[in-house]
Amino acid sequence: MREYLRHYDVNHGFLFLFANILTGDSGKMFQIKRMPAYHDVDGFRIPQSMSPNCLRGTIRYEPKDDDIFIVTFPKCGTTWTQHIVYNILNKGEEIKNFKQFNIRCPFMEFLGPQSAEDMPRPGAIKTHLPFHLNPYSPKAKYIYVARNPKDCCVSFYHHTKMLTEYQFTDGTFEDFFEIFLNGKTDFGDYFDTLLSWYKHRNDPNVLFLTYENMKSDTRGTVFKIAEFLGAGYASMLNSDETLVKKILYQTSAEYMMKNVNEQIQEFVNNEHDDQEDVPEGIKYCNEYIKKNNIKPMDDIQFVRKAVVGDWKNHFTPAQSRRLMEKFKERTKETDIPLLWPGLFSDVEIQW
Repeated sequence: MREYLRHYDVNHGFLFLFANILTGDSGKMFQIKRMPAYHDVDGFRIPQSMSPNCLRGTIRYEPKDDDIFIVTFPKCGTTWTQHIVYNILNKGEEIKNFKQFNIRCPFMEFLGPQSAEDMPRPGAIKTHLPFHLNPYSPKAKYIYVARNPKDCCVSFYHHTKMLTEYQFTDGTFEDFFEIFLNGKTDFGDYFDTLLSWYKHRNDPNVLFLTYENMKSDTRGTVFKIAEFLGAGYASMLNSDETLVKKILYQTSAEYMMKNVNEQIQEFVNNEHDDQEDVPEGIKYCNEYIKKNNIKPMDDIQFVRKAVVGDWKNHFTPAQSRRLMEKFKERTKETDIPLLWPGLFSDVEIQW
């Protein structure tokens, strides 16, 4: 790949690449017309609406022995896993609002490391970092969730298009696919993150899950997570079928598409600037939104479809073939292809 001739449009906050990607198989040049609003902090890409200080503070954070981390590449089942863990830790207590959820399950790169320091325990910290950047302690626990790259790409596209602070509301899937394929999204390269955590999948303090298995056996996943969190949680579920059913209901796609989306919409609609307890990252985001005259979101679908296979509604055969070649190259000499058998069965090329 070769990149050149970049131009930054300050009025729109977009990075235009007039000649960007040179592909390998046909030599065809693919032109990215529009990039979401990103910025690079010490070599790591995050949304422009996120504070560099919060990212740096997250990387420097020293985990406590009882810390639980939920780690994913974006749009790989993060919110769903957070809700499962929250429900287990809090014995099925219903989440009242998004502020409460942020306090108990903070997104540390966004809110800042103080959110983890202040988190009531037991709680769980969300991160999107590759292993070498994620705060690490052999005594802390890490739940990593992987999702097949096709569905991840599609979900990440809709997420980026929805959140107005990305300034990508009129962006196309064609552009986003090129960004994703070349590892230029916020939070880095999908494959870098996946490979870094896959190497640690058998560590005693790491629980490695896939989104697809979570969907096919949600009940089994809930028990697996409970056992990983501690024997007491597993015993709790084994002795209380009513609680298990409540947790399954409150973490179902139907429940979350209604309640989570409504709670986030309500949170976004409220003003936070004048409150003393507003986290550093939210203050930074609010200032960014005001500075750039960004309109608030009027229809939040943070939990959108929660399905496996939505990529079939977006990928062209050529895109699937190109991602397959990237997948083959990046995952060679690993068992990662076994995580998603048949993922590239639509491509008429032998492996």
